[in-house]
Amino acid sequence: MHWSRKYVIVGGSVLALAAAGAGTAIATSHDDEGGATGPGADQATAAALKIYPGSRANSVERDSENGATWEVEVAKSDGSTVDVRLDQNYKLVVAEADSESN
Repeated sequence: MHWSRKYVIVGGSVLALAAAGAGTAIATSHDDEGGATGPGADQATAAALKIYPGSRANSVERDSENGATWEVEVAKSDGSTVDVRLDQNYKLVVAEADSESN
């Protein structure tokens, strides 16, 4: 009886951890092209567009370059693009001209 109780507790813990992991996957999911979607991605996009008024976001993804959490590729009103890297609080870490468009 003692062993079966231990297995039930361990099994329940594994299920709880699995459910928590599924919640994380839903909170930050990806679109068909690998970009991030969800509330965090929406906040990152809004923050980047606030830095560059009159621009539009081409893509948003999770990023760890330069200590960032998010990267938003922004198309500026002059047609050039810039990669805007934001921290976990959606504050600017660095903005770099996108070399692919130049």
